[in-house]
Amino acid sequence: MLKQHWYLISIAFIAIFFGILAGAFFSLIHDLPQINSLKQFKPSSVTTVFSSDNKILAKFYIEKRFPVSIEKIPKNLISALITIEDKNFYIHSGINLKAIFRAILHNLKARSYTQGASTLTQQLSKTLFLSSEKSIARKIKEAFLTIQIERRYTKNEILELYLNLIYLGSGVYGVEAASQTYFGKSVKDLTLAESALIAGLPKAPSVYSPIKNPDLAKKRRDIVLQQMLSAKIITSVEYNLAKAVEISPAPQITEQNKAGYFIEYIKTSLKEQFDLQNIYSKGLNIYTTLDLDLQQAAEESISKQMDQLEIRMIKQGVDTSKVQCALIAMDVKTGGVLSMVGGKNFFKSAFNRAVQAKRQPGSAFKPFVYATAITLGFSQNDKLLDAPLSYRQDDYKTWQVNNFSKTYLGEITFRKALALSKNTPVVRLMEMIGPDRVIEFAKKAGVSSKLHSNLSLALGTSEVSLIELTASYIPFANMGIKVAPFSIIQITDSDSRIMYQNTTQKQYIMSRQNAAVITDMLKAVVLEGTGKDALAIQKDIAGKTGTTDNYKDALFIGFSPDIAVGVWVGNDDATSLGKYETGARAALPIWMDYMKHALSNKSYQYFDIPDGTKLVYMNPDTGEITKEKTSRTVKTLIKIKDLK
Repeated sequence: MLKQHWYLISIAFIAIFFGILAGAFFSLIHDLPQINSLKQFKPSSVTTVFSSDNKILAKFYIEKRFPVSIEKIPKNLISALITIEDKNFYIHSGINLKAIFRAILHNLKARSYTQGASTLTQQLSKTLFLSSEKSIARKIKEAFLTIQIERRYTKNEILELYLNLIYLGSGVYGVEAASQTYFGKSVKDLTLAESALIAGLPKAPSVYSPIKNPDLAKKRRDIVLQQMLSAKIITSVEYNLAKAVEISPAPQITEQNKAGYFIEYIKTSLKEQFDLQNIYSKGLNIYTTLDLDLQQAAEESISKQMDQLEIRMIKQGVDTSKVQCALIAMDVKTGGVLSMVGGKNFFKSAFNRAVQAKRQPGSAFKPFVYATAITLGFSQNDKLLDAPLSYRQDDYKTWQVNNFSKTYLGEITFRKALALSKNTPVVRLMEMIGPDRVIEFAKKAGVSSKLHSNLSLALGTSEVSLIELTASYIPFANMGIKVAPFSIIQITDSDSRIMYQNTTQKQYIMSRQNAAVITDMLKAVVLEGTGKDALAIQKDIAGKTGTTDNYKDALFIGFSPDIAVGVWVGNDDATSLGKYETGARAALPIWMDYMKHALSNKSYQYFDIPDGTKLVYMNPDTGEITKEKTSRTVKTLIKIKDLK
């Protein structure tokens, strides 16, 4: 009876023991990830940004990786990796028991965790699903996952994923990224020596990096070559030739954006519309509106003309340390951003003055006053008084409206007042039609910044950004149609499926006839006024200069029938650029250089002359229309109804 009692107790203890073991085992594996979709697993890869002509502008990534199929990976690289990392890879079932016992004995002798025994499949399990924690629990989980992977997938499938996932030093993941970084070539073009070097990296990627430690990289590479020779994978001749190759990694080119301000603008646009984690890690293709040739022309023009400006400033004793500039160019028909420069040097100052800065536009705002009047039924041959003007203000101070020229011409036409950028006529016009109407029109045209409802608004005293100011000129060139600026045309995934497609946003804000008349008035700025230097371009162009008090800001906003370009020059601290540094002198030369290049290969295009308008000869002083050209007349576009 006693013997039977002890037998039952023993059975119970054994059951409890194995129950505890089973519970511990299931507690370890119950939360293991599912591996059923390993074939569909796509590692994080690089997203590429392209210009409008499919040239690479930048690459976005969380992990720098370019996945490739195993067919594109050289046999020498595969053989080298297996020889040095897991020589029984093709015959074991995922776990190498002999290696495990050998590592255990070594670690016990060393009394520390100094030697591992992981197969490539175990390394893949850890990389995919687990942490790098050194513990028995993690090793059990790793072993269980490894066996499952080996049961479900072929050796080549496992190897391909491993070769694309493994970290290989210097911020690169996978053999393709390593090959491009270390040798400046695709993995399919690697030599035996180069393959052996990459195969030796997984043991300690940072230690054996040929960039950081070329001597250690060579020693490790030679060990790999020796193992390949011993395994009779390569011949002694191949071994000696490969070993004689010196370590000479490709020159490391810092990944600088070709259009830094534009790329940051792109990132902001992406952040507003998408999850950046997915954008940066899914290997997408982002196709943008930027024209790389025009972008280079913009940067070269700014570099040349800003050097000239700084020489002039120095001669006047003006500090040049804060002087900056910005340029924005857009497609008139679509609103696509063709060029963007937000400062003299992106790497010294990433602040984008084309988009983020708000400055007074000065006389570059005047076209909105005249455009409002034209839409209300005025004509460009109507007259305004150019004479001294002052207003008594609430605080008993007097606002004296002065012309830049300090001279007055009496009664002159709208056309001449705008062409010569006279201040007193446009303020009188603003008073006549009301600031609120001008604000309403400017908002419809595309100005989004707050505009203050006062008469000085006519002289551009409310601050705006260069991109919104330039975009707001587009309806004049585009037959009265407003288009919203945009920078991303399309985004596709790694399988070329479209994830995003831009749709041009269009809106009529004024009649085609009124737009043509304003464009003709802005042509007068070039033909007869403050922008005469631009005649050298010898194309149909229009635009407006802008200069603020004490020469703090210099602007030129102008367009051809298909490109609108805005240029701003000024000091970041809003101090003076120096005497006479007007929009015509400081900003227009940059605009001209850019437009000469942009229009050089284009056939001559004319601005729109719509039905309901007619070209006539007009005296710009009196507004009198004549049938024939005289020395006192200019060719002018008038709405036919205004001729009656």
